[in-house]
Amino acid sequence: MRLLVATCAVEYQGRLGARLAPATRLILFKADGSIAVHSDSKAYKPLNWMNPPCVIEDTGDEIVARTPKGETLRIELHDVVLDTTVPLGDDPGLEKDGVEAELQQLLAARVQALREDLTLVRREYPTDIGPVDLLCCDGEGRTVVVEVKRVGEIAGVEQLLRYQERLDRDPRFAPTTGMLVAPVIKPQARVFAQSRGVTCVEIDLDALRGGPDPALTLF
Repeated sequence: MRLLVATCAVEYQGRLGARLAPATRLILFKADGSIAVHSDSKAYKPLNWMNPPCVIEDTGDEIVARTPKGETLRIELHDVVLDTTVPLGDDPGLEKDGVEAELQQLLAARVQALREDLTLVRREYPTDIGPVDLLCCDGEGRTVVVEVKRVGEIAGVEQLLRYQERLDRDPRFAPTTGMLVAPVIKPQARVFAQSRGVTCVEIDLDALRGGPDPALTLF
């Protein structure tokens, strides 16, 4: 991973236009070809970014990332404070906590608990940004991407949308629909999910473990 700290101005052109005035920021270049611009706020979320596949050109004074869709992220470097590369090596991947892992396993065996017309295509379906918890198909042949969480939060919705974006590139799956499943889904996450067409399902883990009809709340 390359870490670049610099005073820079950033301009994005694509589905919309956006510009960041000059300020000192952290720019991350990952081995998967992605680039992300961070400030010292906003928690984990970058101010702007470009996902692979994209082509990155670095002239020393300017960094330009372009996607096949015609999107452009242009970073003007005014003053470089730090420029270093750190090899991170292979990552073993995210291990879900006990609740998430158990929920995923139980739901894989009983996806009809989420919706009667669902059938499981594959559990832990691999993508270049991580595995989809449950890849399912509904009664009309549409692909349903299911993300399982212990607590449904905005970050979980964003993760699900990223998986959908990846699978929508494949004509075998596109267009996908998303489903966020958790024992508890926070109100802000539910509102955000609904605005993006994602179905939210709250499920009772104890009922799923032993009862014939797990208690579901559909939003």
